[in-house]
Amino acid sequence: MRRKTILREVALIDQDGFRPNVGIILTNAERRLFWGRRAGENAWQFPQGGIKSDEPPKQAMFRELQEEVGLHPQHVTLLGSTTRWLRYRLPKRFIRRQTPICIGQKQAWFMLRVNCGEDTFRLDTCDRPEFDTWRWVRYWHPLQEVVYFKRRVYRQVLEELAPLLYPEGPPAYQAPSPGHHTASRRKRA
Repeated sequence: MRRKTILREVALIDQDGFRPNVGIILTNAERRLFWGRRAGENAWQFPQGGIKSDEPPKQAMFRELQEEVGLHPQHVTLLGSTTRWLRYRLPKRFIRRQTPICIGQKQAWFMLRVNCGEDTFRLDTCDRPEFDTWRWVRYWHPLQEVVYFKRRVYRQVLEELAPLLYPEGPPAYQAPSPGHHTASRRKRA
């Protein structure tokens, strides 16, 4: 039995050492984005998670959506997805050294419009919640707060998917001024 588990794990790391993953950008009617704080950390990100063996990316996305924020397919409208895998490398200190070696993630990204009230969001649907709070942020805000090694992928995703939310053209990116804080709504699990 243990052998099957190991073989399944091997299949989930590609030949280049990247783990398949899905990323989720949730947007509301005001074109703000869901921005979650990782449980117990001062790190913010979009919902994301690994793809299981033989699981299509879209199916993994809906599973992760339910696990991380408690939403189901009827609570969202799929606006679109990235056209190819986007990759990021982990810093050397985070690279898993056991076989198979995982040097980073390759991600398929999805943009979804939320069709339900904020009271539908649930951060406590699994044993180890991913987020302990969340807020709505302006479109380019995640580039200011995401951990440095994911920043390039976040920029690629936001640039590629912007036309889904802004057919007239996305707002201009503005670097934050010192002491700038985005007004947002926070919600705890």
